[in-house]
Amino acid sequence: MADPRSDTAPRGVIHDIGYRSYQGPREGDGRIALALYVTALRHAFGLGRSGRSKVLPVILVVLAMLPAVVMVGVLAFVGADEPLLSPLGYTNAVQVLVSIFAAAQAPVIFSRDLRSRSIALYLARPLGAATFALARLAALVTAILLFVLVPQLLLFAGGLLAGLDVGEETLALLEALPVDLLIATLLGSITGLVASIALRRGFAVVSSVLVLVVLHTVVTSIQFVTAETSASDTIGQLAGLLSPWAIVNGVTDVLDAGVESATPPEGAAMVALYVAVALLVVAACAAGLVQRFRKAGR
Repeated sequence: MADPRSDTAPRGVIHDIGYRSYQGPREGDGRIALALYVTALRHAFGLGRSGRSKVLPVILVVLAMLPAVVMVGVLAFVGADEPLLSPLGYTNAVQVLVSIFAAAQAPVIFSRDLRSRSIALYLARPLGAATFALARLAALVTAILLFVLVPQLLLFAGGLLAGLDVGEETLALLEALPVDLLIATLLGSITGLVASIALRRGFAVVSSVLVLVVLHTVVTSIQFVTAETSASDTIGQLAGLLSPWAIVNGVTDVLDAGVESATPPEGAAMVALYVAVALLVVAACAAGLVQRFRKAGR
């Protein structure tokens, strides 16, 4: 039997343990990664799990959708010349729910295999730690993106049915998509890394909420103080780099997409710094996840 780790051997590995031999296709790491991605994405919304596991994601989805349903109803029955909130303005209004969803579902995707030590079976061979970690991270990012995007699509459809300008509504939604992806990637990377370190779900959720919600409150307070006093706005702008939501709000303010920051980044250099820090955080968290799973799989 060819060595499965050699360059010429097929990527799929079938172990002959004396039963009927396998003659089917060997699809390799890509098919394994896709299966892990789909399973993790389903689990993020409680699909394929127990009824109790569905309660929290369903409640959060309903709470995130409810204001959008009310706004669509207002547009339909009262009428308006412009939307009540922009897509990103709506996401900013429900950002606590988005943070709780990311914090609560990250342990579902990352903690259980590490806590039960079944991760060693996954990574025995041929699957690598990087493939496993990045497939799970992609699933969490997708789940958060869907959580953010579905209410925005509901507002978009409601606005069109209410007779709002199609071009303006479409442009607002297209402007929101890159920022939505930034939100999902930032929150998914941070909560995923936290969940892989704090294996108990309660600790992971509390730690993630501290990073996403409490830290943002502190940073926002600093920005408001510097904006209302004679202090330099640079202090508030640099403080915004300490919070994922502050980074998102700063970028959104620069795009004039319906969210205002007390001290938005000013000048091309500061805007580039905000984007660079966001990308650096995502890269560092992804690398930390890969290293965590590589260490756990040894």
